[in-house]
Amino acid sequence: MKYHNLAYKKEDFIALITLNRPDVHNALDPRTWMEIYAVARECRFDQDVRVVIITGSGSKAFASGADIRSLNERETYAILKSEAHASLNALENLEKPVIAAIDGFALGGGCELALACDIRIATSRSKLGQPETGLGIIPGAGGTQRLQRLVGIAKAKELIFTGNILSAREAKAIGLLNKVVEQPEDLLPATKQLAYKIIANGPLAVSLAKISINTGANVNINTGLLLEKFASTIAFSTRDRL
Repeated sequence: MKYHNLAYKKEDFIALITLNRPDVHNALDPRTWMEIYAVARECRFDQDVRVVIITGSGSKAFASGADIRSLNERETYAILKSEAHASLNALENLEKPVIAAIDGFALGGGCELALACDIRIATSRSKLGQPETGLGIIPGAGGTQRLQRLVGIAKAKELIFTGNILSAREAKAIGLLNKVVEQPEDLLPATKQLAYKIIANGPLAVSLAKISINTGANVNINTGLLLEKFASTIAFSTRDRL
């Protein structure tokens, strides 16, 4: 697929996806969501991709949220058929690790995009939050579900009810971010360094571990442990292990 709102390149088993709408602070419109879905599928079936990094172009935002112009043009029923859920589910369920490299604002849908990634690294000037209630809507791309699983239900309620925007330091303190780097120029090197550590490990083992963790988070512990046992058995049989 030819991408218009994304830039996509591969290097050293890393797929680098860049949201490429700097003129609107990488706002997320229906076409961008569709392209995110398409690139997630492309990465899934590309054996030369072992880790995916998502970042934003420009110096202002990772993704500033929904494109208000396109949002105002949509009818109620279109929200039910939103591309955002399918796109973020495709990222979350991608059998390869996905890292969000955040510089600037990650608000609304941009924060929800980061939540669907496995690991989040940000610069110290970044801001994250779900301010949708201030617009009379709610986080509609998984924010009410993924945020509570990451930071706890009480903190998620506070952030969504108030629409408070967090600094990078505050976001790291509550577990929303894995790491904060001081300078923007350090963001991609730090993210790639982490990606290379993952790439050095068995690719099937990493995939099976991700599947086990994601599935186990949504079932009771006995079901999760049973899945882990099966995944462990598969890993034990692979050429990588031998």
